[in-house]
Amino acid sequence: MKLMHLRLRATCPVVVTVALCALVAGCSGSGGTENDVASSPSSAAVDDAQTSSDARSAVGRANTTMRGTAFHASGNSTASADGKQEIWSDPEQGLRLRYSGSEMSGDMYCNDGTTYTSATLLAAMLKQRGQRIDVPEELSDVYVSSETGQGCDAYYAIHESASPVPEKDKSIGGKQTEAFEVASGSTQDTYYIAKDVNHLLRLESSRDGRTSVTTYDSFGEKLSISMPAAEKVMTMDRFREEVTGS
Repeated sequence: MKLMHLRLRATCPVVVTVALCALVAGCSGSGGTENDVASSPSSAAVDDAQTSSDARSAVGRANTTMRGTAFHASGNSTASADGKQEIWSDPEQGLRLRYSGSEMSGDMYCNDGTTYTSATLLAAMLKQRGQRIDVPEELSDVYVSSETGQGCDAYYAIHESASPVPEKDKSIGGKQTEAFEVASGSTQDTYYIAKDVNHLLRLESSRDGRTSVTTYDSFGEKLSISMPAAEKVMTMDRFREEVTGS
């Protein structure tokens, strides 16, 4: 099995259900007459525009706060029926994600635009996508690196297309939250942001009939996150050579 086309970022959404997929909401418009273009926008259109602007501002504040705050998160996953995931994130140290389940398990790290995925977890993710590879015993404790060029917030950031859903607003742990939703096809994510401190407190996800809940806590607490030792890291190209012989 050759991995010439493999890119680690393409496999990540299989494992992580905390906003890894950037779900772009489609938009459509209709043509109008010359008079339509010249006329003033209706009050409803103005209200909608204001709501959209307010939503972007709220989401932006939450993402900025989360990027600059150490936190912990945990929950189940839509990647498999019994999957569990746990995340530790620190703006200075990077991010660690641990996934466990009967179909796959392992750790993933992120720091300074580079992602490190345990070889066994990577193999399980590829298998789930129909690409089967066998990881030699001597590589079972190796981490495969991939230069993503993106910040680690890609694993938890709320997409800018999120829309407010006031009917889902609720209190979580004594904090009043505002709900924001991103939906595309059979995928739906609902984020709950604490009004007072702009922390993301909860994510409820649905993908192809599977549901998951991730809770966020331990904001600002001291964490210890260490990237894999250099001698345990292998580039994607090197990993491909080792497992395919080409």
